Amino acid sequence: MMGGLRGSITIGGLAAALKLMKYYYVQQQQAARAELTALKAQLHPHFLFNTLNNIYAHAQPTAPVAAELVLGLAGLLRYMLYSAQAPLVELAEEVGMLRAYLELEQTRYGNQLEMVVHTPADCQQLRIAPLLLLPFVENCFKHGTSTVLEHPWLSLDLRLVGTTLQLKVVNGTAGGHPVGASGGLGLATVRRRLALLYPGRHQLVTRAEEELYLVTLTLALDPPAALGLPAAAPRP
Repeated sequence: MMGGLRGSITIGGLAAALKLMKYYYVQQQQAARAELTALKAQLHPHFLFNTLNNIYAHAQPTAPVAAELVLGLAGLLRYMLYSAQAPLVELAEEVGMLRAYLELEQTRYGNQLEMVVHTPADCQQLRIAPLLLLPFVENCFKHGTSTVLEHPWLSLDLRLVGTTLQLKVVNGTAGGHPVGASGGLGLATVRRRLALLYPGRHQLVTRAEEELYLVTLTLALDPPAALGLPAAAPRP
């Protein structure tokens, strides 16, 4: 009986050891795959930015406008790949990214595009979900100025009233071809994000008319104290 018991214990121990070895092997494989994925994620942007820098260096002497476009594109991509991965970003960064995007479009259209932009000089350390405002500006060019053959125009007014953000975007459209009420997939996505991230704290209105498209957004942002951030020092 004792011999049989020792044999069963040995077999059970061997089975347990094999199971543990298999578990350890699987964990090691998963860790290796995760590390490889992380390395690839670092490698691809590195290769991309190196390529853009090379294009910028080669284009600068002969095509300075194209070189500036490449430089601006690299800045936007860097923001989208790195800064925009956080749940919240500084409103000043988001506004800076919007202005950089508008500058790229202004360069592309040249003097043909009439553009009026107003943004707050002081964003009061406020934070916002990243890339939340960009679809409204992209929509201007995708469904608006790109369809206007003569005198394309847009107006962007971004203001702060306390910690409430007020955005108004108006752009011209081709007569007889107004933008749909939904504004396309981009605005449908941002509507969903607003509903999930700022429930009961926003109001979004879009209006399509014969020759213009209007978007107004009112968004209540968290004050810095609610996010555990130090209050800004008072100005002299």
